[in-house]
Amino acid sequence: MLRAMGALLLAAGLGLAYLAPVECYCFYLFAEGGRFHQPGFGIGSFMFGNIAAQIVGYYALAAMLTPLGYGYLRARRWARHLAEALAQAWIVAGLPFVVAFLAVLLMSKDVPPTVAVGATLLLALAYPGLPWLVRRLHRTCAVEEGLARDTSPPIWIESVPAPLLGLAMLYALVWLALHVLILFHGLYPWFGIWRTGLEGITWLGASALLLAILCWGTLLRRRWAWWGGLAYVSAMGVSWVVTLAGTTWMSLLDTLQFTADEVAILQGMPLQGWQLAIVVGLPVALLLVQIVRARDGFETT
Repeated sequence: MLRAMGALLLAAGLGLAYLAPVECYCFYLFAEGGRFHQPGFGIGSFMFGNIAAQIVGYYALAAMLTPLGYGYLRARRWARHLAEALAQAWIVAGLPFVVAFLAVLLMSKDVPPTVAVGATLLLALAYPGLPWLVRRLHRTCAVEEGLARDTSPPIWIESVPAPLLGLAMLYALVWLALHVLILFHGLYPWFGIWRTGLEGITWLGASALLLAILCWGTLLRRRWAWWGGLAYVSAMGVSWVVTLAGTTWMSLLDTLQFTADEVAILQGMPLQGWQLAIVVGLPVALLLVQIVRARDGFETT
């Protein structure tokens, strides 16, 4: 069972790694002369940023599933450690992933209602179910016996507690998300005010740099990284929630400066700023919980 699960995850990871560059072809389809050309398509348009975000997501999933699948396939002990860290990261990252996937699904006009309902139910079960499934699988006799036969020397992943490893993964995902925002006119919240353009990109770059330092310090188990992560996520969370809560959907679309065709489509969505504030605020709150729970894993000196 262990090797079968590893083969499946490895195939999924390699498939996503293959799909990511293939997805880049969509840029040609929506560019001038393409089959689905949209006026104004380019950096700053919704469709350009949406395609880029999907490609980044494919690569991120491939980076997580491929080594995990290889570890299970070769029955390595570190695979269990990596899976537990990913499961903890999923508790935070899974929520916005499910919401984003459902939003894309609902915006697709060609999706049959039965498929949409089925996908919604599957994702609703997968969000809380995946961490539970990981724990159950690792407690089965077949998995425990298979991993117990591994005589290879430990690798660095095993020296980092699973909560800290999962936390570092979450920092890396947020780091990627900050780069994606550059494609949306550098959208950056500053406690009630939206920064865009070069100013917003400058703030995004500074935030990404700080996050990279926190990720590095977390993997090294430095106490300053725990305090820094707590302060960083708290400040960023408050900034996003306050700014979104004070913004209407139409004013946000005006700030993003999408093309007229895209605005005509997006303005029909029944969204309000306070709803987006909840969508952002919940994973931020879960991330803060993860940081607090990981406190004992950091060195005290």
